[in-house]
Amino acid sequence: MASFAGIKTFVDECVAEMQKVTWPDRDQLRNATWVVILFTILISIVIWIMDIISRLVLVDFIMGVFRS
Repeated sequence: MASFAGIKTFVDECVAEMQKVTWPDRDQLRNATWVVILFTILISIVIWIMDIISRLVLVDFIMGVFRS
């Protein structure tokens, strides 16, 4: 079990590191949020298009092979 001195040292080091962090301002945060939202939408559209293409090409071909 960790000693209380070790826990205190860990917490003190965590606090010291958090004080070194450069936090984003409101404009940086808003811009980063929009980038994440737009990237998520873009990747979703790409995956959706790939799903449609694979369904039309691969699944329909495979299903056509087993139809009489």
